[in-house]
Amino acid sequence: MRIEVHVHGSLFFCKGVTPTQVENGLHKWLEYMDVENIGEMRSMERAEPGVTYDRAERVLDICWTGEVGHSFQQCLHQTLLDLGPLLSQASEIELTYFHDEEDQDEYQILFAGPTPEAIHRAQRQRMVEDVAGLLSRHFSESDVGQVSTLVNQLFDKDWETRLTQEESEFPSSGNLIHFRHKHLH
Repeated sequence: MRIEVHVHGSLFFCKGVTPTQVENGLHKWLEYMDVENIGEMRSMERAEPGVTYDRAERVLDICWTGEVGHSFQQCLHQTLLDLGPLLSQASEIELTYFHDEEDQDEYQILFAGPTPEAIHRAQRQRMVEDVAGLLSRHFSESDVGQVSTLVNQLFDKDWETRLTQEESEFPSSGNLIHFRHKHLH
Protein backbone atom coordinates (compact mmCIF):
# COMPACT_ATOMS: atom_id res chain seq x y z
CA MET A 1 0.00 0.00 0.00
CA ARG A 2 1.37 3.41 -0.99
CA ILE A 3 0.92 6.46 1.20
CA GLU A 4 1.63 10.14 0.67
CA VAL A 5 4.42 11.61 2.79
CA HIS A 6 5.86 15.10 3.11
CA VAL A 7 9.53 15.46 4.15
CA HIS A 8 10.74 18.89 5.27
CA GLY A 9 13.98 20.26 6.70
CA SER A 10 17.52 21.39 6.01
CA LEU A 11 20.85 19.65 6.53
CA PHE A 12 24.01 21.72 6.92
CA PHE A 13 27.28 20.24 5.66
CA CYS A 14 30.88 20.71 6.76
CA LYS A 15 33.24 22.80 4.71
CA GLY A 16 34.85 20.74 1.96
CA VAL A 17 31.96 18.31 1.49
CA THR A 18 31.42 17.81 -2.24
CA PRO A 19 28.14 17.38 -4.13
CA THR A 20 29.29 13.84 -4.95
CA GLN A 21 29.59 13.05 -1.23
CA VAL A 22 26.10 14.46 -0.66
CA GLU A 23 24.65 12.32 -3.46
CA ASN A 24 26.50 9.26 -2.13
CA GLY A 25 24.96 9.93 1.29
CA LEU A 26 21.53 10.17 -0.36
CA HIS A 27 22.10 6.90 -2.25
CA LYS A 28 19.51 4.83 -0.35
CA TRP A 29 16.78 7.43 -0.83
CA LEU A 30 17.68 7.97 -4.50
CA GLU A 31 17.64 4.22 -5.05
CA TYR A 32 14.31 3.88 -3.22
CA MET A 33 12.78 6.53 -5.49
CA ASP A 34 14.46 4.97 -8.56
CA VAL A 35 16.18 8.20 -9.61
CA GLU A 36 19.80 8.84 -10.57
CA ASN A 37 20.56 12.15 -8.81
CA ILE A 38 19.29 14.95 -6.59
CA GLY A 39 18.03 16.90 -9.60
CA GLU A 40 15.45 14.18 -10.21
CA MET A 41 14.07 14.32 -6.66
CA ARG A 42 11.02 16.33 -7.60
CA SER A 43 8.04 16.69 -5.34
CA MET A 44 4.62 15.60 -6.53
CA GLU A 45 3.43 19.01 -5.26
CA ARG A 46 4.42 21.52 -7.96
CA ALA A 47 4.88 24.40 -5.51
CA GLU A 48 7.56 22.48 -3.61
CA PRO A 49 11.21 22.56 -4.71
CA GLY A 50 11.86 18.89 -3.87
CA VAL A 51 15.40 18.09 -2.73
CA THR A 52 18.03 20.70 -3.60
CA TYR A 53 21.68 21.15 -2.67
CA ASP A 54 23.16 24.65 -2.48
CA ARG A 55 26.89 24.13 -2.85
CA ALA A 56 27.82 27.71 -1.87
CA GLU A 57 25.82 27.56 1.37
CA ARG A 58 26.57 23.84 1.91
CA VAL A 59 22.91 23.10 2.69
CA LEU A 60 20.55 20.40 1.51
CA ASP A 61 17.01 21.76 1.55
CA ILE A 62 14.18 19.25 1.55
CA CYS A 63 10.59 20.18 0.83
CA TRP A 64 9.35 17.06 -0.90
CA THR A 65 6.08 15.15 -1.13
CA GLY A 66 5.79 11.72 -2.68
CA GLU A 67 4.06 8.39 -2.52
CA VAL A 68 5.99 5.79 -0.57
CA GLY A 69 5.66 2.31 0.86
CA HIS A 70 6.08 0.95 4.37
CA SER A 71 9.87 0.71 4.11
CA PHE A 72 10.33 4.43 3.39
CA GLN A 73 10.93 5.48 6.98
CA GLN A 74 13.72 2.91 7.35
CA CYS A 75 15.21 4.13 4.06
CA LEU A 76 15.16 7.74 5.22
CA HIS A 77 16.56 6.75 8.62
CA GLN A 78 19.50 5.00 6.90
CA THR A 79 20.01 8.00 4.61
CA LEU A 80 20.27 10.30 7.63
CA LEU A 81 22.77 7.94 9.26
CA ASP A 82 24.83 7.95 6.05
CA LEU A 83 24.76 11.76 5.82
CA GLY A 84 25.47 12.31 9.54
CA PRO A 85 29.30 12.27 9.38
CA LEU A 86 29.18 14.95 6.66
CA LEU A 87 27.06 17.37 8.71
CA SER A 88 28.37 20.38 10.58
CA GLN A 89 25.50 20.38 13.08
CA ALA A 90 22.49 18.34 14.08
CA SER A 91 19.25 19.10 12.29
CA GLU A 92 15.71 17.87 12.35
CA ILE A 93 13.72 16.50 9.44
CA GLU A 94 9.94 16.50 9.72
CA LEU A 95 7.86 13.73 8.18
CA THR A 96 4.12 13.94 7.73
CA TYR A 97 2.25 10.84 6.58
CA PHE A 98 -1.16 11.68 5.17
CA HIS A 99 -3.82 9.10 6.05
CA ASP A 100 -6.84 10.13 3.97
CA GLU A 101 -9.15 7.44 5.27
CA GLU A 102 -8.62 8.45 8.89
CA ASP A 103 -8.56 12.22 8.35
CA GLN A 104 -5.61 12.34 10.71
CA ASP A 105 -2.00 12.54 9.74
CA GLU A 106 1.03 11.05 11.45
CA TYR A 107 3.82 13.50 12.18
CA GLN A 108 7.33 12.48 13.16
CA ILE A 109 10.65 14.20 13.61
CA LEU A 110 13.92 12.53 12.67
CA PHE A 111 17.28 13.94 13.73
CA ALA A 112 20.60 13.72 11.94
CA GLY A 113 23.95 14.99 13.07
CA PRO A 114 27.69 14.52 13.06
CA THR A 115 27.78 12.84 16.48
CA PRO A 116 25.38 11.14 18.88
CA GLU A 117 25.97 14.00 21.32
CA ALA A 118 24.97 16.62 18.72
CA ILE A 119 21.80 14.66 17.95
CA HIS A 120 20.99 14.35 21.65
CA ARG A 121 21.43 18.12 22.12
CA ALA A 122 19.10 18.83 19.17
CA GLN A 123 16.49 16.42 20.54
CA ARG A 124 16.77 18.08 23.97
CA GLN A 125 16.39 21.58 22.54
CA ARG A 126 13.33 20.56 20.51
CA MET A 127 11.69 18.85 23.49
CA VAL A 128 12.31 21.82 25.82
CA GLU A 129 10.90 24.21 23.19
CA ASP A 130 7.83 22.02 22.57
CA VAL A 131 7.05 21.53 26.27
CA ALA A 132 7.62 25.21 27.07
CA GLY A 133 5.38 26.24 24.17
CA LEU A 134 2.56 24.01 25.37
CA LEU A 135 2.81 24.94 29.02
CA SER A 136 3.22 28.70 28.50
CA ARG A 137 -0.39 28.87 27.33
CA HIS A 138 -1.60 28.03 30.82
CA PHE A 139 1.20 28.52 33.32
CA SER A 140 3.57 31.23 34.50
CA GLU A 141 7.10 31.61 33.19
CA SER A 142 8.40 30.38 36.53
CA ASP A 143 6.30 27.20 36.37
CA VAL A 144 7.37 26.56 32.79
CA GLY A 145 11.00 27.03 33.86
CA GLN A 146 10.59 24.34 36.52
CA VAL A 147 9.32 21.84 33.96
CA SER A 148 12.06 22.82 31.49
CA THR A 149 14.62 22.14 34.23
CA LEU A 150 13.07 18.71 34.78
CA VAL A 151 13.16 17.94 31.04
CA ASN A 152 16.84 18.92 30.95
CA GLN A 153 17.51 16.65 33.94
CA LEU A 154 15.78 13.77 32.15
CA PHE A 155 17.95 14.33 29.08
CA ASP A 156 21.08 14.47 31.27
CA LYS A 157 20.08 11.16 32.87
CA ASP A 158 19.34 9.65 29.45
CA TRP A 159 22.76 10.72 28.16
CA GLU A 160 24.52 9.23 31.19
CA THR A 161 22.61 5.97 30.69
CA ARG A 162 23.62 5.84 27.04
CA LEU A 163 27.27 6.43 27.90
CA THR A 164 27.30 3.49 30.30
CA GLN A 165 25.62 1.05 27.92
CA GLU A 166 27.85 -1.47 26.20
CA GLU A 167 26.04 -0.94 22.90
CA SER A 168 26.82 2.64 21.92
CA GLU A 169 24.50 2.68 18.93
CA PHE A 170 22.55 5.91 19.17
CA PRO A 171 19.40 6.39 17.11
CA SER A 172 19.32 9.24 14.61
CA SER A 173 15.61 9.70 14.99
CA GLY A 174 13.29 11.06 17.58
CA ASN A 175 10.13 9.32 18.59
CA LEU A 176 7.87 12.34 18.60
CA ILE A 177 4.74 11.15 16.84
CA HIS A 178 1.36 12.78 16.93
CA PHE A 179 -1.66 13.10 14.71
CA ARG A 180 -3.02 16.24 13.10
CA HIS A 181 -5.04 17.42 10.13
CA LYS A 182 -3.27 17.72 6.77
CA HIS A 183 -0.88 20.65 6.69
CA LEU A 184 2.35 20.74 4.70
CA HIS A 185 4.33 23.25 6.77
